Amino acid sequence: MKIRCPMCARETTVPDDFQFRPFCSRRCKLADLGNWLDEAYTISTPLFPPDRPYDPEEPGGGLGVH
Repeated sequence: MKIRCPMCARETTVPDDFQFRPFCSRRCKLADLGNWLDEAYTISTPLFPPDRPYDPEEPGGGLGVH
């Protein structure tokens, strides 16, 4: 299987059960984890907008999911 690493953009061929997929190596997988832990990645919109708080009684928690 051919993959393109989302961290370094290197294209490589790996077996179907490659443990670091979708990354090309352990190094790239850990670099991505480091970015999440350092808060380099962010979600652009709040999960629960302030004008519509989470409601556990509403189907989908009020997220419009039914």
